[in-house]
Amino acid sequence: MLRFVEETGSTNADMLALAEQGGADGSWLRAARQTGGKGRMGRAWESPDGNLYCSTLIRLQSTDPLPHTLALVAANAVHALVAPLCAGQARIKWPNDILVDGAKIAGILLERAGDAIVVGIGINVTGHPVGLDRPVTSLAAQGAIDATAQALYDRLAQLFAHWLSIWRAQGLDPIRTHWLLNAHPTGTPMRVIQPDGGQVEGTFDTLDRQGMLILRLANGDSRAIHAGDIILN
Repeated sequence: MLRFVEETGSTNADMLALAEQGGADGSWLRAARQTGGKGRMGRAWESPDGNLYCSTLIRLQSTDPLPHTLALVAANAVHALVAPLCAGQARIKWPNDILVDGAKIAGILLERAGDAIVVGIGINVTGHPVGLDRPVTSLAAQGAIDATAQALYDRLAQLFAHWLSIWRAQGLDPIRTHWLLNAHPTGTPMRVIQPDGGQVEGTFDTLDRQGMLILRLANGDSRAIHAGDIILN
């Protein structure tokens, strides 16, 4: 079911509350505006009119792959949605940001409540923030001036359902393979800011079989990254 509201604090917060009330797998919520949106690492997410802010609810099943790998499912769906609409090249940045020529156009946030995962998705459609410490863009800036949040919402739900069904039926391998085809290439220099504030630099090597980023260090060693903020150098 796809629902819409004009304004809310956060679609993720609403869906987490719905999960606790027994909300069904596959439920969706879109808001025209959010007053309390947030991104990864606790960042505020600006939510002006015209952009897409939505969340979906997944009820975990005993046969599902590891829950955190839903980040890759979501990244594949959002990339498939925005890439054909952009003048520049859209790529996935681990685990699930979507960049166009290095500028962020979409973000994804996963939160858990019991046996439910809520996936929040924000896409810059008609505009993007200015004055940030990192480059950002929008579909309008990429030439997709006719794109609307509602049309994208409908299509996103279809794409997400497609990749979710593959994840559930075939496991992580086809998700991981497609993600690698559309992500930063092997050898991309990057810096990882870890949750404890520590930093490590290296180059992108691959994803392991659990969806963790494998970083190649300058001395040739590799390190698995479970969580962190990725800065592409």
